[in-house]
Amino acid sequence: MNAAHRRDLAVRAAVGRGLLDGATAPVAGLLDVTAVREAARALHAAFAAVAAPGTPVLHTFAVKACSLVPVLRLLADEGLGCEAASPGELALARAAGVPADRTVLDSPAKTRAELAEALTSGIALNADNPAELARLDALVARAGAPPPPLGLRVNPQLGAGSIGAMSTATATSKFGFPLRDAGARDAVVQAYRDRPWLTRLHAHVGSQGIPPELMARGAAAVLDLAEEINAAVGHTRIDTLDLGGGLPVNFASDETEPTYADYARLLADTAPGLFSGAYGLVTEFGRSLLAKAGTVLARVEYTKTAGGRRIAVTHAGAQLAVRTVLTPDAWPLRVAAYDAEGRPKRDDSPVVQDVAGPCCFAGDLVARERPLPPLEEGDHTALLDTGAYYFSTPYAYNSLPRPAVHAYTTTGPTPTDVRFTTIREPQTLASLVDESAGELRDALREL
Repeated sequence: MNAAHRRDLAVRAAVGRGLLDGATAPVAGLLDVTAVREAARALHAAFAAVAAPGTPVLHTFAVKACSLVPVLRLLADEGLGCEAASPGELALARAAGVPADRTVLDSPAKTRAELAEALTSGIALNADNPAELARLDALVARAGAPPPPLGLRVNPQLGAGSIGAMSTATATSKFGFPLRDAGARDAVVQAYRDRPWLTRLHAHVGSQGIPPELMARGAAAVLDLAEEINAAVGHTRIDTLDLGGGLPVNFASDETEPTYADYARLLADTAPGLFSGAYGLVTEFGRSLLAKAGTVLARVEYTKTAGGRRIAVTHAGAQLAVRTVLTPDAWPLRVAAYDAEGRPKRDDSPVVQDVAGPCCFAGDLVARERPLPPLEEGDHTALLDTGAYYFSTPYAYNSLPRPAVHAYTTTGPTPTDVRFTTIREPQTLASLVDESAGELRDALREL
């Protein structure tokens, strides 16, 4: 059974069992556990197929892509560690049971306290800039014990992809040591000469909008620099290469492209030394592991017409799909239409219409002028490919409560064969008031 069929069964089952309703739960996230497991296993297989036997490879999951503890735990069961970019993400990784030696800290704004905690806990980290490296100098000197794996994050400055805000290897990127700036490369080499405890090298080139060929060039640049550093030191100082960034996702169809196998072969062709066994490897995939597994399902509350345009007002908008709403050309989403009972609506006579969210600003549209089956009150819309970044990191605009997220598996061809488990409960209004300092209601009256 393919993922699209599983999704249709899950939608029908979710509606039929009341996981969505018109009162307290008009929107929910659905996560296909089978699709997540298949993606994780495809990643392991792709790198194993091109790496020399015995090459140490640690695949970590970028926690920011789906910051839900049960998801991190599922991925840990599939052999993945965690890449964290904040104290909160580290806490989530710990809560999921991910051990320190399978965790990497890559925040660009680590405090001294965060650095000290990582050193004490045995968490690998990559220093982003000379000032952070100076802080590590002091902390390592005081520690009196061998530190965990430490490295530098470098920026090969290879250029941007199609989404400027997601391009981390531009000439003026805020991330890493800029290798093409005057004197920067020599300074990085000298940093490794002077510090025996620097044993890793990290670069993050890929993200959505970045072609895999550019990512592969970034990996090759990291390998070349590692070889240069080891030659300058006179022995193997760098033993592990951390290839940050994830594969772009095809949001135009249910096809998974590029695949991990495609990317691993491209890396092997572009920089064969990556897989020679001379270096351990760390990866930090995120979106590509989860996006295709997720669906945001929302009830259509109203339909109307304005200026001759049909509009469906739903409960999924900027609070879940902020990137799509604010930059629709960069982050378009497919929308599927289901009827009031959760059955796919026929698209024999599609109607051009907007699909709007519940937020109180005019631009809260998840689809503009989209040909869809005519949507009616009580129908449902499904935002596809939303397993990463969408329902896991909601935006608190208009104080809309966070929706529930339900994971599912299917054991047969009917909706009764769908099994659900809740991996995030819907936020209550009482909890929302607590987050907005309800208990401090009178605080300003006391000033």
